[in-house]
Amino acid sequence: MAFSARLLWLLLCLGILECHAGTVLPRDAVPRGFSAIPYYPAPHGGWVPSWKDSYAKAQALVSQMTLAEKTNITGGAGIYMGEHIPCVGNTGSALRLGFPQLCLQDSALGVASTDNITAFPAGITTGATWDKDLIYARGVALGKEFRGKGANVYLGPTVGPLGRKPLGGRNWEGFGSDPVLQAIAASLTIKGVQEQGVIATIKHLIGNEQEMFRMYNVFQPGYSANIDDRTLHEIYLWPFAEAVRAGVGAVMSAYNAVNGSACSQNSYLQNGILKDELGFQGFVMSDWLAHISGVDSALAGLDMSMPGDTMIPLLGFSYWKYELTRAVLNGSVPLDRLNDMATRIVATWYQLGQDKDYPRPNFSANTKSKDGLLYPGSASPPWGQVNWFVNVQEDHHLVARQVAQDATTLLKNYDNLLPLPLSTRIKVFGTGAAVNPEGMNACMNRACNKGTLGMGWGSGVADYPYFDDPITAMRRRTSNIQYYDTDTYPNPPVNGTDVAIVFISSDAGENSFIVEGNHGDRDSSKLAAWHNGDELVRKVAEKFDNVIVVVHTVGPLNLEPWIDLPSVKSVLFAHLPGQEAGEGLARILYGEVSPSGHLPYSITHKETDFPDSVANLRGFAFGQVQDTYSEGLYIDYRWLNKKGIKPRYAFGHGLSYTTFNFTSATIKPITPLTNFPPVRPPKGPVPAYSTEIPPAAEAYAPAGFKTVWRYLYSFLPQKEADAAHAIGIAGKPGYAYPTGYAQNQTAGPESGGAEGGNPALWDTAYELTVTIRNAGRKYPGRAVAQAYIQFPAQIPYDTPIVQLRDFAKTGELVPGQEETVQLKLTRKDLSVWDVNAQNWVVPRPDARFTVWIGEASDVLGMACWTDTGVCEGGLKPPV
Repeated sequence: MAFSARLLWLLLCLGILECHAGTVLPRDAVPRGFSAIPYYPAPHGGWVPSWKDSYAKAQALVSQMTLAEKTNITGGAGIYMGEHIPCVGNTGSALRLGFPQLCLQDSALGVASTDNITAFPAGITTGATWDKDLIYARGVALGKEFRGKGANVYLGPTVGPLGRKPLGGRNWEGFGSDPVLQAIAASLTIKGVQEQGVIATIKHLIGNEQEMFRMYNVFQPGYSANIDDRTLHEIYLWPFAEAVRAGVGAVMSAYNAVNGSACSQNSYLQNGILKDELGFQGFVMSDWLAHISGVDSALAGLDMSMPGDTMIPLLGFSYWKYELTRAVLNGSVPLDRLNDMATRIVATWYQLGQDKDYPRPNFSANTKSKDGLLYPGSASPPWGQVNWFVNVQEDHHLVARQVAQDATTLLKNYDNLLPLPLSTRIKVFGTGAAVNPEGMNACMNRACNKGTLGMGWGSGVADYPYFDDPITAMRRRTSNIQYYDTDTYPNPPVNGTDVAIVFISSDAGENSFIVEGNHGDRDSSKLAAWHNGDELVRKVAEKFDNVIVVVHTVGPLNLEPWIDLPSVKSVLFAHLPGQEAGEGLARILYGEVSPSGHLPYSITHKETDFPDSVANLRGFAFGQVQDTYSEGLYIDYRWLNKKGIKPRYAFGHGLSYTTFNFTSATIKPITPLTNFPPVRPPKGPVPAYSTEIPPAAEAYAPAGFKTVWRYLYSFLPQKEADAAHAIGIAGKPGYAYPTGYAQNQTAGPESGGAEGGNPALWDTAYELTVTIRNAGRKYPGRAVAQAYIQFPAQIPYDTPIVQLRDFAKTGELVPGQEETVQLKLTRKDLSVWDVNAQNWVVPRPDARFTVWIGEASDVLGMACWTDTGVCEGGLKPPV
């Protein structure tokens, strides 16, 4: 959460509404067949060769730390706290040894709560580009801006929520409702960010697919996302695995529970899957105020508590910090676990090169003024300079503009109404064409839907440095425009040759705010356009013969009230375009470029085209809300294909002003396949430390040490430290360890072996090429080749009819020009997760796998077969 979001959240808590607390009711039983298997101990980091040097440096540093220094760096200093660096999250430090406080900062689309930055298009917009190079370029620009502001940790990208529920409030922060699209976009973002020396954070692990009831509070636990093992691996874990393989430095746990166990203390997720199976070498942090226990969460693999407080903040209390110091002294938390926590954090700092000339934070997330409180949460002096107004924008507006432009998705274009000649007389309707008249940043955390919708609301936003709105960008090109800044049809005079453009929108965000009755999720508006947008389109369509609808939205909408009206000729989804909303759209409208965006989700005819578990949000329940993933693997287009339901617009759909021919495909085997991947490589050596309980004196505060009110420290009063130490050396901590608890490190599962899992999973099994030709006569354009796998018939596994596995986007092709693009399939792409073998299995490696290639999930006219190596076009699509 950002500062203002958390402030409102705190006020709600003090009113005893939805908030956290240290004591919750016993968790409800999850449905039969779902369980949170205990997995102990937390695996040590450092055994992956690519992290070897960083762990060696970390070991040398951590071995010199006192107990209090170790517990200090694993916890936040408290909400709104920091030693002169008030970021959204601030760790403790070990300044004696040169290890600084780390600045953790929102958001996934730009440096939040500060100025002189770029407000990039949202994740969902980025996914709609289907452009790997552009996704990477956005990551590079984000990394440069976070580094330029002195933030150590970028709290992004987001792949959870994955977009399972169309009504989910934070789907727009991720890249689309498909695990492969999410995985590729996330890994490229991580690569771009971390090449700048900034630690990226993949979030939220896992099952955070709706906003309401996700948080634990005094009356009710956070909802339980009940996910079976195969679905977890093949859908929701897939992008996290790719992120770990990309070397991501941090993982953020989710607020909710999975299979009954809160994510921040779910040992199966954090120890078993993330750190052992996926070989994650960085550190795991809690989401803000999602930390709900002390010893349990440490044993379950949490490495960093953010922002450090208990679940009711600003009281000066913590589950860790001084309590973690106490837990180690009294033997409740093995020193071995604390050493690994500290080593993971320090090793990540070294891995990203932050020990060498890394800038310190030069901004405050808490005030826009030059001077302010150095410890805002203490509400007391000292004061000092907190903002230096460093401009980090460079030319990143060009990247933002390119994303906004190339994500714009043409869904419909009857009679080739688009593009528009500059001479066209246009009447524009809808408040969404112009920037919020109250100011581009007028609404706290963008928690309103006024003017052009450039991003959702909540912690995933950034302040606009400027806002180029559509009406301004259009007027830069022509004066033949009359704008009606209203969402109610004004009944103007109509000339038969006029073209009408109607702007409508749909918003969502984090449940820190309620916007027009929507509690983060679109629980009130559902999939209807906001502000009576559907009615405005109908009214305009009654009067005008040529209507264009422009949609700014967080996700799919129900278009049925007007999509088939004869005068609604063209529909553009501009998604959430950020600060470059106007220029990105105007270039499309006037044909300066052809649209090349493709939908990152399906748009159905009605909400009930999806099963109840997906279509509807989980409502209030006494006890723990149960959100059971009964649809299994079948979300979005997978479900629609299985049930033979034709969507209004399919996943991957997107039109252009030109047409493309897909020809001359080839498929080439690279790596011979077997049922199971080769045996995983063994774990390498890990840092070793003394496991003896340290002296109590390592927990004492230095003589004369002065504290700041509400600041969280790792020290204990001498008497309390001595008492805890006496218990520890007696060997009787009196702590009831969780079921299945063990202390001996293991070799790890067969499915592991490197970052992301067994490295053989990413062996290239097949390489494919396809030649794409611009078959039009007038307009240049860019095409997207999408590759979907169809598993062999008669295998002992139920699989979706087709599943996305790779994609590639051409450069701009003039009419008649061709480009050959490459696609690839890995061993994992051809595998299923076998719940009995607990490994990835290629079912019948010598059987026929079909690779379908086309422009959308329902436009697949070309196929390549793995058994014959033959490719053929002009085929009937499989769905």
